[in-house]
Amino acid sequence: MPDGATAGAAQAAVIRRRHVIYVEGYDPQGAKGYYRLFDRSWARFLKVWPLKARLSELAVDSQDFAHWNVEAAGPNWQVVTRYDFLRQEHIIRANMAEPLLRQIPRALAWAFDYLVSGAIFRVLRASPYFGLVLLYFQIMLIWWLALAAGGGWLIALAAMHVLGLGGAASVSIGILGAIAIFFALRPLANRLFLIQINNHWPYLCAFARGEASCFDAPIEACARRVIAAVRANDADEVIVVGHSGGGALAPAVIVRALELDPDIGRKGPPLVLVTLGSIAPGAALHPQAVRMRAMFARLAVEPSVLWIDSQSRADVLNFWNFDPVEGIGARVDGRRCNPLIWKVRFGDMLSRQFYWRIRFNFFRLHYQFIMASDRRAPYDYFLLVCGPVPVAAWARDPNGVLAAFAADGSLAAGDLPGAARSAQCSG
Repeated sequence: MPDGATAGAAQAAVIRRRHVIYVEGYDPQGAKGYYRLFDRSWARFLKVWPLKARLSELAVDSQDFAHWNVEAAGPNWQVVTRYDFLRQEHIIRANMAEPLLRQIPRALAWAFDYLVSGAIFRVLRASPYFGLVLLYFQIMLIWWLALAAGGGWLIALAAMHVLGLGGAASVSIGILGAIAIFFALRPLANRLFLIQINNHWPYLCAFARGEASCFDAPIEACARRVIAAVRANDADEVIVVGHSGGGALAPAVIVRALELDPDIGRKGPPLVLVTLGSIAPGAALHPQAVRMRAMFARLAVEPSVLWIDSQSRADVLNFWNFDPVEGIGARVDGRRCNPLIWKVRFGDMLSRQFYWRIRFNFFRLHYQFIMASDRRAPYDYFLLVCGPVPVAAWARDPNGVLAAFAADGSLAAGDLPGAARSAQCSG
């Protein structure tokens, strides 16, 4: 049995109330879609972990935020989590609803810029798989246009040689045919995420360069929410989670919050930034991405905030085994202390049969960072955001923390693995 001091330290380390602020990627499904995803995964999580639990209904608070509450309890612990969702769906949907005559030239300009600036080659060197994914979406957009143009050309030839029409009439018919083919292929382009991805990256790159962007208002609103959550001091830890494209925006939220209130990481509950499957390096590797590199350099030396960057080899839509500060060429002024890189294995989280069923469904695998596992594993998103162990302890010793849970979900007495260690940036 631990002595009184040790037991007291362990008791203090256990989380009872947590505040999570979630920053989504560039996904038009928004708060309602993410709540449904959370609800389905929560039910799956409870099949693996026999806990007492309650998930509240979705509450839409404003144009900027929605939230839901989660109560989870094992035999000797209980946690209440407020899960705030930063709403961007109205912005994303408006962007994707723009006329294609505006979207496509902008996307082609992005692809051309990545080629002539050398950014695509930097991305390929940093992460060959991610670079190939970017090339895939750029090339598929070009193929979409080429198929429409080629089909229109063949229609024009047929009108001229088969129907015997004149040149002007044949060209007009060919143009109409090309337009018809283009729009006929649009449902396929939607299913292949061509519009969504090619719509996102020009905006993300503008943000990375420091230009005014559609992301500025959500970042400002979220930074103020972070400050309010820390000042309220009614949670044992405040976590800002950014997944995918949110891995670029969530760090900006923390940096802006520190600009507004430099003490937020020093007073009140611990403030932790967690980036999951981040695509940020893909934008930060552009030679002109000065804002994003400066932002990451700022966080790299911030002692009051722990930044955890989670990466998976199985996910081709993130940067595996990659230092998101040094790897993007950020110039660090001071003692480097962030991020703590957490490498996770999706194969440990999923049954072999299910893993191989989704192995080549790259978007599904990308979302595994925020979905339930079907077996107990050192990484479990729902225990991470709703369980009794501090996030920092999970990231520092995931196997040790997992071993601290018994079969019935109770948490072993004594010091939590990783919880008694010094802060990531101290010393």
